[in-house]
Amino acid sequence: MSTTMCNGTTLTANANTPLPRREGQGEGNVTLLSTAYFPPVQWFTKLLEGRVLLESCETYSKQTYRNRCVIDSPQGPLALTVPVVHGAAAGRSNAAEAHSPVCGDSVATSATHSETTIASLRLSDHGNWRHQHWQAFVSSYHNTPFFEYYADDFRPFFEPTFDTLFELNEAIVRTCCDLIGIELDLDRTTRFLPPTPSSPSDPVHDLRDLISPKRPYSLDPHFRPVPYYQVFASQHGFLPNLSIADLLFNMGPESLLVLQQSRC
Repeated sequence: MSTTMCNGTTLTANANTPLPRREGQGEGNVTLLSTAYFPPVQWFTKLLEGRVLLESCETYSKQTYRNRCVIDSPQGPLALTVPVVHGAAAGRSNAAEAHSPVCGDSVATSATHSETTIASLRLSDHGNWRHQHWQAFVSSYHNTPFFEYYADDFRPFFEPTFDTLFELNEAIVRTCCDLIGIELDLDRTTRFLPPTPSSPSDPVHDLRDLISPKRPYSLDPHFRPVPYYQVFASQHGFLPNLSIADLLFNMGPESLLVLQQSRC
């Protein structure tokens, strides 16, 4: 099956087919991303670029995709937030104070050198969030075409298996890539790279702040979400750039094609 990308290039939905590189993009270029919980479609299109580095040395930032995803629901977009132990609470019990794990976010302290890095940020058990998130997934997607195919792959992420947010997020990304058919070239940073203005010819494409719930995806010149089937579209229309879970449950094996079409 072939498709035309937004840059006019025709390609076939095959994970083994090399994707065309953007102008100025060299073979040795690396995409730098922040970790994300069930990342949005925009984030996953960057995995098609080639080698990816996940920022593991930064400190926690609230109200980002690092511990938040957005899924579809009968009422519209639903934000699911993972509570974490951070800042002054990092040395105490996992029963850290946090807002609702479904629709809120925990409060982060100001960034200091003494704060825990994102790779060491521990998950909190506050609010029984694992059960709440899984029930939200089941309620929203049990009638989608591919939920029954992928439910067993997703269910372990809502068990108390992982100690840190970073480990949980990386496991989710690797599983989703396996299901989609993306040949993942992923590693972690070993030191913090300060944000700097970049150009297409730079060897490192820093997208850590570009992909954010606080920034419209239209600011990304290399992402144009294409509509795909969504189970609640008749109720509130197509919702772009939701979690990769939404794409997988609705489109299954054609998820790769949607990602390719959305990449400019």
